[in-house]
Amino acid sequence: MRRSMLGRLAVAACSLSLLTAFAPATSGADGGDSERGGAGGSYRKVGYFTQWGVYGRDFQVQDLEANGSAGKLTHVNYAFGNVSADGKCFTGNVPGEADAWADYVRPLDAANSVDGVADTWEQPLAGNFNQLRELKARHPGLKVMISLGGWSWSTHFSDAALTPASRKAFVASCIDLYIKGNLPQDGTRGGAGAAAGVFDGIDLDWEWPGSAGDTDTKYRPEDKRNFTELVKEFRTQLDAYARSQKRKTKYELSAFVPTAPAKIDAGFDVRRIMRDLDFVTLQGYDFHVSGESTTAQQSALYARDDFSVHGTVDAWKRRGAPARKLVVGLPFYGQGWTGVSGGGDGMGQPATGPAPATWAAGYEDYKALKKLADSGSFQVHRDRRGGHAWLFDGTTLWTYDDPQVLRAKTRYVRENGLGGAMIWSLDADTSDGELMTAVDRGLRGH
Repeated sequence: MRRSMLGRLAVAACSLSLLTAFAPATSGADGGDSERGGAGGSYRKVGYFTQWGVYGRDFQVQDLEANGSAGKLTHVNYAFGNVSADGKCFTGNVPGEADAWADYVRPLDAANSVDGVADTWEQPLAGNFNQLRELKARHPGLKVMISLGGWSWSTHFSDAALTPASRKAFVASCIDLYIKGNLPQDGTRGGAGAAAGVFDGIDLDWEWPGSAGDTDTKYRPEDKRNFTELVKEFRTQLDAYARSQKRKTKYELSAFVPTAPAKIDAGFDVRRIMRDLDFVTLQGYDFHVSGESTTAQQSALYARDDFSVHGTVDAWKRRGAPARKLVVGLPFYGQGWTGVSGGGDGMGQPATGPAPATWAAGYEDYKALKKLADSGSFQVHRDRRGGHAWLFDGTTLWTYDDPQVLRAKTRYVRENGLGGAMIWSLDADTSDGELMTAVDRGLRGH
């Protein structure tokens, strides 16, 4: 969500590590049990909205309405919610740890509001949460999930999942904060039930149980068992709360999961967790990253003796995951290198380092890469058999997904009876939602 790491993945897609260093079907489709994917079925279209994107990128919830993406999505995953050292979901204004200002305190003017009405200081809910509520009012079938963790905020997951008591308390705190909407009081904002009805479920973004990483995330050999029990505890408590509210549809539960077989086996009892999860979103990117010394594909559909989308799907299916619950992750960004030598089309050649970019070296939004492609200074190259593309100007190379690649990937989803597509992240698309349109049309078979 959600970017993970394979070996030395210094850039992580569903995560904050890179970015915080700087600051299926029709509109209104039911996103519940009816969305199982497969031939003739509808598909989940899950897009990540980043909390921090409202600042430098100036990408507001209202932009999902303006660029047409809101009507094409079935789920919006809000990235991210954090886990405290004592194993609880929390929010507040803690630099690098929580941003209540963006979440529910910050007032939006009329121009940046989904409903075209400016926020007042008296209302208990403002910020992104209120805008998501307004977006759901426009699109009654749209579901919003709170995504917990990410690459930077998975630090305390292992502790939170360690014992039956810690799991029960952790889950209860997340349901209280996000599902019941009991937000901390922040001036006139927040209070009991202030965010009730905003979130329709929880996405677990623990990166990764049982595996060491490049951050301070704790891990233990028993994480695999404990993650299984944590998923079960979330399912139990979410279902119980739904029954207590006489809710017509259940609260959904999903997880972001890795590509690398070693990480799957270290942290995921696939058959057991899939019983309680409505779906999983598969890492479909960051197979290689700009921190590596040689250029390589980051999101190929097929690859011999390398990571790929097909390899990821196959790894999860062979371990017992139902195809209909597998949602393929798609990058709306690229990984880039500069100082590329060796000639040819630049792929598989040595490089001197990450390419200069707008927000962080080696990572660039699709909307910026499209401008490079359109400028004529970069040539678009394609591996049609592998199903991936890259830009190269003789010195700098960017590996990325464009509409043509996304058409191939969505066709793969349809032909293999998978559950849909996930996007990291929505703020990287063009102002007219070019990539989201390609995903939507592709899943419709257009």
